[in-house]
Amino acid sequence: MNTDSVRPAVTELRLSAFKNHRGVTLPLGPLTLLSGGSGSGKSSALQAYAILARLGSGESLARALGEVAGGPSACVPAGARPDEQGRRGFRIGCTVDGPAGPVCLDLAVQAEPELRIVGERLTGGGETLLTTALTDPTRPAVQAAWHTAGATPVTRAPLPDDRLGTSLLPLRVAGKTAGQRLVLAAAEQVVVALRSAFVCDPRPEVMRSVGAGGAGEQPGGAAGRGGGAGARRNGQSARSGAAGGAGGRAGGAPGGTGGAGAAGAWGVRGRKGSAGSGVAGGWGDGAPEQHDEGRLRSACDNLPTVLARTGRECARRHAVLVAAVREACVGPVEGLRTVPHPPGGAGASVAGAVAGGGDGSGSAGEWATPGAPGVERVRAVLDRGELGELPVEQLGDGELRFLALALVLLTGPDVLAMDPVGEVPSAHQQMTVLADGMDRCMDPRQARELVSLAVRMTERGHVRLLGTVRDPAVADGLPGVQVLHLGV
Repeated sequence: MNTDSVRPAVTELRLSAFKNHRGVTLPLGPLTLLSGGSGSGKSSALQAYAILARLGSGESLARALGEVAGGPSACVPAGARPDEQGRRGFRIGCTVDGPAGPVCLDLAVQAEPELRIVGERLTGGGETLLTTALTDPTRPAVQAAWHTAGATPVTRAPLPDDRLGTSLLPLRVAGKTAGQRLVLAAAEQVVVALRSAFVCDPRPEVMRSVGAGGAGEQPGGAAGRGGGAGARRNGQSARSGAAGGAGGRAGGAPGGTGGAGAAGAWGVRGRKGSAGSGVAGGWGDGAPEQHDEGRLRSACDNLPTVLARTGRECARRHAVLVAAVREACVGPVEGLRTVPHPPGGAGASVAGAVAGGGDGSGSAGEWATPGAPGVERVRAVLDRGELGELPVEQLGDGELRFLALALVLLTGPDVLAMDPVGEVPSAHQQMTVLADGMDRCMDPRQARELVSLAVRMTERGHVRLLGTVRDPAVADGLPGVQVLHLGV
C-alpha cells in the first residue's frame, strides 16, 4: 500500500490509439502543462482525460463522447482500417495512484458501426481485478470477470456495454473476501480520482453576451448527477448515484444486486444538478431541475454570483485573488467586489433567459437566477481607486480568463459545479483542473502570473492541474512545473 499518496490522483494518461496519438503515455504530476504546435494533440489529450472522467462519474458512453466534435468516429486514429465486420475504435487508459497503490484502467471502445465498450481491464496489487470482453455482438452487454480469491477465484457476470464496469463494481461485489475487498478498494480509488476532475474553459464571449446563447449553450448542460455507479437502467435517469447498501439498484447492470453496503460508498450528495456544468460528475441525462448559481460552471458564465459567495465565505482567499488580479490587470486594482444589480436595469439574467425561455440581453456581470431562493442579482466590479469602479465584463479577454481561472485555483469542489464523492472525506480527495488553452488570450506576463499561482496552490496538495499552453516559456524557472512537449 502506498501510504505516501493518501489522495487518489491520475498519475498517468495513456493514449494507446486516440485521434492522432498512438502508443503515447503522459506522466502527470501535480502541475503538468502540455505544449506543442497546432495539431500536436494537446487538446486531444485533455479530451481523453475528460472522457474517462465522465465515464467514472457514471455517465453513459454516448454522453461521455457527446462533446467530441465529429462524434465518436473522430476519436478513431487517422488511417485506422476497419476489420472484417467493419469495426473501428480507439483505446485510452490511465493509472491512478493512492492508498491502494498504482491501479491501471484501460479501455477499448468500438466507435463504428455501433458505439460500445468492447474491453476493459483493471489491474492493481499484482492482480488482474476486472476484465470485460464482447462475446456476443448481438447483445448490449460484455462478459465481465472480477477477482474474488475465495472458494471461486473469479466471478463472471454480464455488464452493460455502455458503462464503465469499474464504476459498477460496488453494485456487484460484496466485499466478503480479501480479493473482493482489493477489487473494491482499487475501483473506489479510480472513481474518486476521475470524479474529482473539473473541466474549466472560461469563454469571454459567453461571459459578456446573453444574445450568443449564454449558459443555455454550455457543454454538458444536463442536471442529473450520475453517481460513480449510478448509471441509468432501461433509459431511466439514476439521480442518486450508487444506491446505498444491499438494496442498491443495478444501475444498468442486468440482474445486479447491491453489495453488502459497498454500493453506498460512492453515492452522491443529493444536490440538484446545475445547468451547463460541463464537468466530471456534473453531467446527467435529464433536464436541469434547479440552477445552482453559487457554484461556478465550466464556462464561468455565472462568475459574479460565485464571487459574491466566495467573498463572503473566505476573506483570506478573496484577498489572494485580488492580489493576483492586480498583477494581471492593466491599471490600479484596489478591490474586487459585487454590487446589487439595479432593479429594472438593462440586461436580463442569462439563467433567467434559459429557465424562462426568454432572450434577455445584457452582460455577464448581471447574472443570477430570478426567483431563486437566497440568490440576489449582482454584478462584479473592480475597484480602481480614484479611477472609480469598472464592471468586470469590460475587462479584456485575457483579463477575464485570468480572473476565472485564478478563482478556480483558489476554490474547491464545493464552489465548482462538480460532484466529487460525498462519502469520502475531502481531506482524502484532490481536485484536478483541466484547462485547455490555459494561456489563451493572455500576454506572457498574465500567463506567467497564472502559472505562478497554480504552483502555489498545487504545492498544498488539494488541487492538481493539467493544462495546455502555446508557449512553454511561461513556466521557465518555476518550481514543480512539468512541461511535456507533444509532437516532437
